[in-house]
Amino acid sequence: MARIATFFGFEPWKDYMPRWFPGRKCRVVSRNPDVMLKRGWPFRLLLSPRQEVFVWGFKHPPFLKTFCRLFGIPFYYVEDGFVRSVSLGAHKAAPASLIIDRRTVHYDAQNPSELEETLQNFDFAANKELMERASRCIQLLLDLRVSKYNLGKHIDLSAILGAKTRRRILVIGQVESDESIAFGCERPVTNNDLVRLAAFENPGSEIIYKPHPEVLHGTRTNVSDPAEVSDLCVILGEDVAPADALDTVDHVYTITSLMGFEALLRGIPVSCVGLPFYAGWGVTDDRQKCLRRSRRLSVLEIFAAAYLLHSRYFDPETGEPSDLESVISVLAAILTARNRA
Repeated sequence: MARIATFFGFEPWKDYMPRWFPGRKCRVVSRNPDVMLKRGWPFRLLLSPRQEVFVWGFKHPPFLKTFCRLFGIPFYYVEDGFVRSVSLGAHKAAPASLIIDRRTVHYDAQNPSELEETLQNFDFAANKELMERASRCIQLLLDLRVSKYNLGKHIDLSAILGAKTRRRILVIGQVESDESIAFGCERPVTNNDLVRLAAFENPGSEIIYKPHPEVLHGTRTNVSDPAEVSDLCVILGEDVAPADALDTVDHVYTITSLMGFEALLRGIPVSCVGLPFYAGWGVTDDRQKCLRRSRRLSVLEIFAAAYLLHSRYFDPETGEPSDLESVISVLAAILTARNRA
């Protein structure tokens, strides 16, 4: 008998469930707690054996995890992977990668995820094949200039900033109301706070502020007003592709953004105010400490764990199971075709 997989918070991707979770009878439930209760959830989970529950991030009622634990129902967190699409989730673009975790989401700094457990304990040195593959994948990402969303314009920053005459610091803006900040920081931090910190710590440097793509495309709003720090930085007013934004910078400041890790892949020093999955292992300048993360790792090892061991990949066009190398190549081909159009 096939397992019954019930998904909470997955409405935008409900047509993809059978492809993403083959061999299961899939059903998608509204993320609205009032609708859930009116329709008898989560008690309907008890009507059939062999149940599984998958939740998108923290978009579920807090009692749901406790309910599943009490009745022995497997419970999984799901979030976007790190090579996602050629558009934003807010534009209903389905992710080409997912991270599934039994403990918590990867950006939850308050609790250890399965990804963190792997980073803390896995014997990377014993798996030469994995590390060689990770190295090839990093090179492929860099060569094809593929990122998470791949929506930004390819722009030579010198056309905006002029010739580089001094040290250049990139501040990566995020959606300030995002869960990755709420669960990834021990105290509230805004993008403006980050700009001010970068300017204070780097006197005489050129400070560049890159707002988050969702803010620039109008699908999310900032908490802080960039105009308040316009005297300290150059604000990129259009969505510049991450690879282009990183091309000429000497240091990156971030709260918890994945773009900080993309900077590390290029050998750029990164300061983290929050605690993303890649911080706390000795590769970043950390302003938030985590005693759980006591191991020293390389960027290559972190990449191997996050992008290979803990990510599942799907063809961006068909939704069928795939691998990282194929997804990178397909996204790059889509980008090339769009740029030619």
